[in-house]
Amino acid sequence: MTIKEKQQEIIDEFAFLEDWEQKYEYIIDLGKELKGLSEDKKTDDNLIKGCQSKVWIDAEFKEGKLFFNADSDGILPKGIVSLLVSIYSGHSTQEILDSDFEFISEIGLQEFLSPSRANGLMAMTKQIKFYAVAYQLKS
Repeated sequence: MTIKEKQQEIIDEFAFLEDWEQKYEYIIDLGKELKGLSEDKKTDDNLIKGCQSKVWIDAEFKEGKLFFNADSDGILPKGIVSLLVSIYSGHSTQEILDSDFEFISEIGLQEFLSPSRANGLMAMTKQIKFYAVAYQLKS
């Protein structure tokens, strides 16, 4: 499944949820499904700067694709980063770089978040793009 198809799947899922309470619960459930990171991966290098909570994203490059895993000490940020991991993990660096984050606006996520959490979300998306650039330069 392409990144665009995964984004559309999320947009469609959010469209079925009636209000932000249900959307909030959905995001929290996503966070509960996230594998998380081992303590040795919760380093300053993997820590997302600009998040209200602590959020870590780790990337592994194998067979031409980037695989992300993440964790957070907050339940809502963990759900948000889980959403991003589910969309972008398992794709080539070029696919990630060619993609956009427009689906975030389409599901209204930024409107639901406080300004500091919205800044954290943007920091997470920038980190995913940063990993794509870094690993593309290495390969």
